[in-house]
Amino acid sequence: MNGLSPWAVAAANTFSDTDASVIYTKTCGVYTFNIYCIDDSFWILAEWPKGGKIAFRAAYSPGGEFEIKDKSEKDNQITFQLNSIIGTTSVTIQFPGGEENTLRYTTTLKPNTDLLIPFWPRDIVIPGKNGKPENTAGEIKVNQVGTRSGMMYFSMTRPKAGSVLYLQNLTALADYNQQTETSAGDTVGGQWPEMGFALPPAINIPLKADKEVVISDAIVVFNEEVPDEEAGMIEQYLNMLAQAYMLLPKPDTNYHIWPDILEKGLHDLIESPGCWSQVKGHSYFNAYVSDYTTPPEIMVQLAVLLPLEDYSDWAGKKVDIMRSIKEGLPNFYNKKLGTIMRWLPAAEDTLQGEEEQKKPLVMDSWYLHHPLLNLSRLALKGEAAKQLFLDSLEYAIKVAHHFDYQWPVFYKMDTLEVLKAETNPGKGGEKDVPGLYAHVMLQAYELTGKKRYLNEAETAAKKLQGLGFDVFYQANNTVFSAGALLRLYKITNDKLYLDLSYMCLASMFKNVRLWDCNYGYGKNFPSFFCLFPLNDAPYTAVYEEQEVFCAIHDYLRHAQGVDILPSISLLLAEYVKYLVNRAVYYYPTMLPKEMLSEEVKVGELDAKLWIALEDMHDGWEQSGQVGQEVYGAGNAFGILPRHYLRVPDEHFMVFVDYPTTSFTYRKGAPISFSTLGDNRLKTRMMIVEMDGHKLPKFTVTVDKDKEALKGELTKDGNMQYIVNGNQKIHISWK
Repeated sequence: MNGLSPWAVAAANTFSDTDASVIYTKTCGVYTFNIYCIDDSFWILAEWPKGGKIAFRAAYSPGGEFEIKDKSEKDNQITFQLNSIIGTTSVTIQFPGGEENTLRYTTTLKPNTDLLIPFWPRDIVIPGKNGKPENTAGEIKVNQVGTRSGMMYFSMTRPKAGSVLYLQNLTALADYNQQTETSAGDTVGGQWPEMGFALPPAINIPLKADKEVVISDAIVVFNEEVPDEEAGMIEQYLNMLAQAYMLLPKPDTNYHIWPDILEKGLHDLIESPGCWSQVKGHSYFNAYVSDYTTPPEIMVQLAVLLPLEDYSDWAGKKVDIMRSIKEGLPNFYNKKLGTIMRWLPAAEDTLQGEEEQKKPLVMDSWYLHHPLLNLSRLALKGEAAKQLFLDSLEYAIKVAHHFDYQWPVFYKMDTLEVLKAETNPGKGGEKDVPGLYAHVMLQAYELTGKKRYLNEAETAAKKLQGLGFDVFYQANNTVFSAGALLRLYKITNDKLYLDLSYMCLASMFKNVRLWDCNYGYGKNFPSFFCLFPLNDAPYTAVYEEQEVFCAIHDYLRHAQGVDILPSISLLLAEYVKYLVNRAVYYYPTMLPKEMLSEEVKVGELDAKLWIALEDMHDGWEQSGQVGQEVYGAGNAFGILPRHYLRVPDEHFMVFVDYPTTSFTYRKGAPISFSTLGDNRLKTRMMIVEMDGHKLPKFTVTVDKDKEALKGELTKDGNMQYIVNGNQKIHISWK
């Protein structure tokens, strides 16, 4: 039991009064919702069938009483108009599921005067029996960090009533944030029994009089279960999140001409001197534009090379720079240690030690395994990288055994001395590395057929048990882990690995932003469903996002034939759709110059280059503060081969912003493919003209329907259709 604020004490006391007048009651399934308007607060009290109660403060008027001026009801929605000394408040309460377990309440405020708001109480209180919250107990499992989703996931354990997923639609607060120059970050949180959303304090700049703004838009999903096991908790969270997501207002997307974007990016990657360094006659990518002080890193080379490989295979043509990058890879091998190195050995003496990992022989745990994973992908294509990969495996296994498959943050490569054990005191090391290591071992197993590598993968994967939402260290590695665990499940049929793959994905969804930052500089770029690279990162990052995007496609490919959770299919497809919409705005060429940082941590920022910024920030902060990320160049090279379906011998392509599968084509016959995701959600399909050729006349049908879909001719000469997830699409033309 935590301490209570005066507002929580007052709220609890409110519900100790059995004579408090209920002004409206609604029963939805097994839940009862009673509405009260008492003194300075307007409450929705939800009651579980097992006796638990939770109070939602839908409106608040400090120092004054509410007066109900009007009430209107329609279907499963009721609206109250309230007057108070601060202004006019409107509360709309929806029960979107009818007989199901959801609640939504939206509150607007129209101030009577220019209004400063130095404090606002949180909107959730657990009142307890007879107004005694100390008689309750609960566990908060997820809450908002920084500008991630305005979300809480918690369970009431005394009484053992059930679980709640609370999601604040922070997009709706844009007018409030813009007027008051406040951020929506860290607005949802608190401690049991007082938690939820609180308006960010408007201390210096007031809300304008007579202008109505949304001050809350909450979606709540209830569940009667309090899972005892990790797998049950993860599944409940994913299902409740998907249910809340269906109720969440979602922004529209736009079609971007990715073939043109790719060509611009490829030109600047090749031609810009700031992207390259020369060491002993070999060319290497810099990590950041014009960063000549940091020696070449193997991760950087492979992070660009592998997307280039994907694009090359799709386009059926080689990109010349690929050869020079491949030629330099063996120079990262250290024969004495028997492994590839992070820093190019021939240049590591230039490291200046300004960061703890920028020293010779210092390894960041994930940095060893990520290049090995990419080398294995090259090796599976028959590349010469196979030997470099296999020659490094014994060292990787030795390190895994030494640390008992639980890696620190930094260690010394020659002595295995731990240089930094934990990310923060008490938080442990890089917790998702066992999954990344398992992925590397599965690749080795696929290459060699040796059971030893499969055993290594299983041993490492089991170390992830019990980590729950804390498994996430770095976004791309957590999602790579999910893919490895799914593959282990398919090989072994052990459901433990499927459950662990869900755990990794749940941890990913904990670190996304399910709202659009439409205030300040945020009005210049979409940010809905963006993903943060680290648990505590203050910005989203292009490299991690594009790798997660590719890893999700890989996960969905391996999931074919596996009965995965529908909530997983829904959320992964939506993340992909919104990344394809957002990713172009990582390029500084797409942004106004005033929102780009003038001071850059690493290298230089050239706003004319089609090289992505590393970092996109909250709307009140400039972006590009870290630098312009050469190793994020895989952005467009990853999108094109996964979202543009090429039709042999035809002058058009088919673009879909959802992931797809089962593309088939036979000359003279229609093409067909299936969209992934959920049938209740929509996605854009474009038939894109190529080489200036006019499009033929198309007939598009869905599944076995005979009626053709109607398309729209765009100003660019393409045909646009809106289709649904989880549909089979057929396209014929003449």
